[in-house]
Amino acid sequence: MKKRSLSIALAALMAASALAACGSSQSDSAGSSAAKTDESAGESKADGKESKADGKESKADGKGGKELRLVNGKIEVDAALKELAAKYEEETGVKVNIESMGGGIDIQGTLKGYYQAGNMPDIFVNGADADFENWCGQDLLEDLSDQPWVSDTDAAYKYKDGKIYGFPYTVEAIGLAYNADILEKAGIDPKSITGPESMKKAFETLDSKKSELGLDAVIGYCAEATNLYWSTGNHLFGVYEDEGLKRDDSKYFDLLKDGGKLDSDRFEKYAEMVGLFNKYSDPNLLVSGTYDQQILNFSSGKYAFVTQGSWIGATMTTDDKDAYEKAGKFKVGMIPYAFEEGQDTILTNSPSWWSVFKNDNAEEAKKFLNWVAGEKGQDILVNKAGFISPFKSCSFVAEDPFAQTIVEYQKAEKTSGWHWLGNKDGIALNALGVVYQDYAQGNIKDAKAFTDTMSQVCAQYYAS
Repeated sequence: MKKRSLSIALAALMAASALAACGSSQSDSAGSSAAKTDESAGESKADGKESKADGKESKADGKGGKELRLVNGKIEVDAALKELAAKYEEETGVKVNIESMGGGIDIQGTLKGYYQAGNMPDIFVNGADADFENWCGQDLLEDLSDQPWVSDTDAAYKYKDGKIYGFPYTVEAIGLAYNADILEKAGIDPKSITGPESMKKAFETLDSKKSELGLDAVIGYCAEATNLYWSTGNHLFGVYEDEGLKRDDSKYFDLLKDGGKLDSDRFEKYAEMVGLFNKYSDPNLLVSGTYDQQILNFSSGKYAFVTQGSWIGATMTTDDKDAYEKAGKFKVGMIPYAFEEGQDTILTNSPSWWSVFKNDNAEEAKKFLNWVAGEKGQDILVNKAGFISPFKSCSFVAEDPFAQTIVEYQKAEKTSGWHWLGNKDGIALNALGVVYQDYAQGNIKDAKAFTDTMSQVCAQYYAS
């Protein structure tokens, strides 16, 4: 792979703003979320199916019944959603037609085409701030703030006007994922890792026992900037923005929006943690690896930790199933990225949301979503679709390897938000990812230099 230096990132900043402005309707955060879910949940893995629609629009079926149409962005759960719809029709007589899109389709572009043609679905998926802006900016979505399910979740999408426009159908988490069996063999209690000193001590212990534990490296961290910029520039950068904060606390995100400013003291502590990852990561992965390699090696028991979110559970139990079973189907968990002592949250959110279009079917659509949030709907979404429920009252726990640990953090109210979704368009791709890569390569020497460089890059990007 051709290596890019920091000078390229700085030189590209003025052009980056223009590139972002000329891009698709989705923001960088939405694009990176799609890239992430492409890896985690197969959302954009082409399987020869681009759009699965049953050809029926939202109209009466000739028997006096009512119909709804839902556009789903996760084609891999098409069958489960159709089972959900069938159960709802059985109970209510209302038919819900599921139209699933995948295979790299530009969902927002397709929806805009539907709107122009007067063929909008009653419920459809939105991925991030830019997606919601397409519709909220024109007052085309139903305000869901008064719906019963809102008080039962921390993952509803709230627009800048303070109203709820997005229904969360699942939740994902960002935290430091670990192999519980490896830590137990090394005599390390993951709960003892509560800050930078205990994290460093755990890494040193694991490094000294790599041979007996069968490890290639302590941690699988990849700072490759071309294909994995979203992992560092969105998810890991988001840890700086949100780790340890209450869900509604956006102080560091707000500071960034104010001309690209960083809190230098907080960021330098964060930079020390990233430096620890640089030191103890697999050198064959660090700046030239791939996502598939990163997750396969973790699934194979070759890393004690990995810097990816809960979405990798689906990969471990499908694409990497043989390797995971050979490694003993070890128990996994997740701890906070505690770069300051006492930080005790993981970052959680829905990767996308369902919204209700303002039309004559809006009230029926709201009734459907309320049913989905209830026991019968959650039973199917958790146990058939494999989703981790965003609803506190849900008693079902998915078989996903990370489901139990996420549920425990949710019930303990130890979760922070995902404010990186609102970062300036293109910043992860065009600027941040390269800085992480330069730090990993040694072109940036230490935490202070990384902090200074990142401060300069963010200020220039937000000013451009």
